[in-house]
Amino acid sequence: MEPDKKRNRIFILTICFSSVYLIWRVFGTIPWTDGVFQAAAGILLAVAEMVTTLGMFELMISRMRAKKTLRRLPDVPEEKYPEVDVLIATHNEPAELLYKTVNACTFLEYPDKGKVHIYLCDDGCRREAEELAQRLGVGYLGLSDNRHAKSGNYNNALAHTSSPLIATFDADMIPRREFLMKTVPYFLDPEVKMGLVQTPQSFYNQDLFQFNLFSEKDIPNEQDFFSREVNVMRNASNSAAYTGSNTVILRSALEEIGGFPYGTVTEDFETSLRLQKAGYITYASTEVLAAGLSTTTVESMIRQRVRWARGVIQSIQNTNAIFTRELPAAGRLAYLNAYLYWWSFLCRMIFILSAVLFALFDFRLVECGFWELLAFWLPSHLLYGISVRYLSTNVRNMRWSQIIDTILAPYLVLPVLLESIGIHQHRFRVTDKKKRKGRTASLRFLIPHGILLALTLASLIRFSYGKYGMALVYSSVILFWLCYNLTGLVYAVFFMLGREAKRKSERIRAEVPVRIRAGKTETAGMKEMKGLTVDVSEEGIAFRLSGGENVEAEEEKHSPAFKGGEKFRIRVLTEHYRAELDAELAYSKQDEKGRIYAASVMPLTEADKRNWLQIIHDREHSLPRELDPWRTVYDDVRQNIFLRRKGEGVWKR
Repeated sequence: MEPDKKRNRIFILTICFSSVYLIWRVFGTIPWTDGVFQAAAGILLAVAEMVTTLGMFELMISRMRAKKTLRRLPDVPEEKYPEVDVLIATHNEPAELLYKTVNACTFLEYPDKGKVHIYLCDDGCRREAEELAQRLGVGYLGLSDNRHAKSGNYNNALAHTSSPLIATFDADMIPRREFLMKTVPYFLDPEVKMGLVQTPQSFYNQDLFQFNLFSEKDIPNEQDFFSREVNVMRNASNSAAYTGSNTVILRSALEEIGGFPYGTVTEDFETSLRLQKAGYITYASTEVLAAGLSTTTVESMIRQRVRWARGVIQSIQNTNAIFTRELPAAGRLAYLNAYLYWWSFLCRMIFILSAVLFALFDFRLVECGFWELLAFWLPSHLLYGISVRYLSTNVRNMRWSQIIDTILAPYLVLPVLLESIGIHQHRFRVTDKKKRKGRTASLRFLIPHGILLALTLASLIRFSYGKYGMALVYSSVILFWLCYNLTGLVYAVFFMLGREAKRKSERIRAEVPVRIRAGKTETAGMKEMKGLTVDVSEEGIAFRLSGGENVEAEEEKHSPAFKGGEKFRIRVLTEHYRAELDAELAYSKQDEKGRIYAASVMPLTEADKRNWLQIIHDREHSLPRELDPWRTVYDDVRQNIFLRRKGEGVWKR
């Protein structure tokens, strides 16, 4: 059977069995006769199950249709490529962060580079930002009034530029050189009313789920599921979202909707929604063409998610997206699901607390017998788990969805509730992504998860105490429910404990040819060798020697070619870039493939620095793109305990 047909049949089975289960839950299991409080709790639990399941239905339907909506990049003659304004938004980000993004934009490929106009759009009106723009040879658009945040910044840029296409980048998002060549052609198909092309958001540093849980080798970035999967599925209903960066937009379409909207803290999401209402296509492509920084502290991550939650709700309310006739039915359904998604965190809290109420306080929330429950619930649950895997290309599974929701839930319930009843957040707060050494979390964020963990453990002990034989069998569904919740809470506690960040810059695995020269003169014993990098970073490099007149592999095992503290020069040469670096050896180590040398580096000139940054960042990052399918809860918990007791076991450069 073809994979797509098999997947679609599983989706259909899941929808059928889950629908039967929900009908049974609503009409046959609410404890109406057990008092007001138990009936209310039972209704809340049933509603929570409906919200999460119906949201899953919409994603499955979109997935079944998504392949038909993928577009081929048109072939366009070079002379047809229009002028493009590249806008880099900044407010208070440090110059060293901006440097990498602006620098990468100057290397963007285009048939006529004179048609590419790069602007640093600074609504902080900072002298250092203006000097950086001058230093790198790009335009500077300062704005002293930050009243309308990012929307005001971009609208100011629109008033001072004129190209028919606009590319937008956040301050930390570093585009690859082919970004424009793989996005602009979509706008040159006369048969398509293209308004916006969104490329996937990608990140070159470990996100907090990867880092705090010691899972940087085992799981992809948490946002990959939306950027690479869900947003692409949204093409089927023309509801793909603008996510604020790595995007190209048609200027005339923006002008038609009045520019970037005010009155929301997620101007990007509302921009795409308004473009769709105006009849334009917003298209999410699949190829990663830029990468930036994930948040690096729990506090900044929570603040970011609260802003996203409030902003999506604001924008859906502002545009009447769920009920408007200006969107197709499939689009309205997608926005209903987008709205309900932010309520899924309340649903997660209900799932956790319902099990506690039943097992610890004897609240009967579901009125049914064991075998009846098993018959209706088990097929639905098993098919649901299989379908979550089929929704993505092994980017997300049911366990990790539950873990992520459990971690975020206590901090999103109240903001979502307040925003939904009209108590709005109007202030746009820029997400802090500055990399810092030190712990990534604070114990105060552990409090709600610690309380929930204690309650769940107490419930598990009380409910299982004294049971054996068939009594345990009849209790198995509740015990499974408690253990399932307990798993997510254990991960949440590990997450909130944080982890010590010991590096200022990210190491990216890359194999790049290098030439190493050591020694001052020929008579002083100059060594010249070839090598291949293992990884690269802004401050360092690791490499292996690949031979040369002064090095033999067997000798190198016992006598390293370089000693600690030795200085030498490295030339890095790729197809597109060349950089000369002064290096100082930090250490070397032997592994099964040979000896690795790790050194700190410093580019010789400004040109070397700019090329070195491109060598590092103009590539697909080396973090996982898929889940490790063999990784279990036991593996994760054991690793977290072991590494935390060991002092995190980080190999420091």
